[in-house]
Amino acid sequence: MNKTSRQRSTFRRLLSYIVRNAKILFFIVCVAVVLSTAANVSGSMFTQTVIDDYITPLLSAADPDFSGLWKAILGMGCIYLIGVICTILYNRMMVTISQSCLKHIRDDMFYHMQSLPIKYFDTHTHGDVMSHYTNDTDTLRQFISNALAQLIACLITAVASFVVMVYYSRLLALIVVAVTLVDAIITYIVSKKSIQCFSSQQSALAEVNGYIEEMLNGQKVIKIFCHEAQSKNGFLQKNRNLYESSAKANTLANLIMPVLGQIGNLLTVLIAFIGGLLILNGNAALTAGIVVAFLSLSKSFSNPIQQVGQQISLITMAMAGAKRIFSLLDEEPEIDEGYVTLVNAKKDESGQLTECAERTGIFAWKHPHGDGSLTYTELKGDIRMYDVDFGYTEEQLVLHDITLYAEPGQKLAFVGATGAGKTTITNLLNRFYDIADGKIRYDSININKIKKDDLRRSIGLVLQDTNLFTDTVMENIRYGRLDATDDECIAAAKLAGADSFISNLPYGYHTVLLNAGASLSQG
Repeated sequence: MNKTSRQRSTFRRLLSYIVRNAKILFFIVCVAVVLSTAANVSGSMFTQTVIDDYITPLLSAADPDFSGLWKAILGMGCIYLIGVICTILYNRMMVTISQSCLKHIRDDMFYHMQSLPIKYFDTHTHGDVMSHYTNDTDTLRQFISNALAQLIACLITAVASFVVMVYYSRLLALIVVAVTLVDAIITYIVSKKSIQCFSSQQSALAEVNGYIEEMLNGQKVIKIFCHEAQSKNGFLQKNRNLYESSAKANTLANLIMPVLGQIGNLLTVLIAFIGGLLILNGNAALTAGIVVAFLSLSKSFSNPIQQVGQQISLITMAMAGAKRIFSLLDEEPEIDEGYVTLVNAKKDESGQLTECAERTGIFAWKHPHGDGSLTYTELKGDIRMYDVDFGYTEEQLVLHDITLYAEPGQKLAFVGATGAGKTTITNLLNRFYDIADGKIRYDSININKIKKDDLRRSIGLVLQDTNLFTDTVMENIRYGRLDATDDECIAAAKLAGADSFISNLPYGYHTVLLNAGASLSQG
């Protein structure tokens, strides 16, 4: 798919979001746009009637009667008033539509993000991911609320104005179309280049956000190792890249309007000059009213091109932002083909395992078979790796031909240099990544057969980095098992030796932790 096709696909996809989430409102907007456009074009046609049927006869009348003129002007004013009301209506409604659309986009992004594999977050900075929710969605908000309805109005206005111009004078209509084609060619060339520049700007902005977020999180480390100068230089370089891409993109976008404006002025002079010559040469089909109406219609026809040029920066930024958002939504979710689940179990007198609803402290792997039968294997924690190969990239293996085991109750320690693969083994046991070759068995079951949620629920993983959420202490403890009662959470805290200091917090277990628990000691 070439770039133009991708851009059209992005626009169509964005439009489908709008129609799907605000169908009725968008229909009302389209009706209001049509009425507003009809009012503007009708007003231009009414100008011809006022001049030819009222003003011109009154100029030569001995006893002029202005009552008809005033009625015509009043009717013309009513037409324009309807256009103004419709314009205000659809602009107000587009604000509502934009907020509704962006809410659903943010919801979809966040829901989809929960299904992405760990690999995605290991290869994208936090700032880059956050940029989807802030900068990219903001460009869409501006486009939907400010530019989309205007683009629709421009298209309808151009078509309606062209039809009326052809009806009045084909020669003058041909001149208007020829000059407008020059506008369109200039707009196309500039917009094509501008889209690339604005896409680079959005990427550079995401890099700056990612760098700032990284530096803020590592501020203590920066201070300890006196890394301020290097941190500053890194930011200056990324900010310089943002400045250069932004300057180039906005220079192109801001260049187009003055050029198109001057071409529009030349078109007005050209129409007035040629129309006047035709009238003076006795062209009966043309009147002063038609020429004046033509001047208004020519602007209505050419202005859409100029308005698109005026909005080119907003449109290209929005398409770049939408492209980045849809690239996130198009990321493949984590695949889970496991079918073995972890269930509560109990033993009868003969030691036979059966599934039960209540918690007994005994867990079993529930293994369904093709004939409909079920096998239960007690969860013991026997882990064995056979000839395992793995690499975060296909070109470079981190682990090669690894064979090891950990029996139930056995304590094991992995010791080695940084990058030797200690954390990688933990990642493989949790199936954050899948191995390239070999086998990993958990209680004699290939872990590929175990559902990932159940596999991870069976493993107590203590991360290297502390990560606390903005919530109460109780809810942070409960995060390990969401159905745990308050008493079970308190018992877990006592088991970890944390009950004493938690009780001394201002509100005990109901103290709200902020900023990832920055107010607590690192220990």
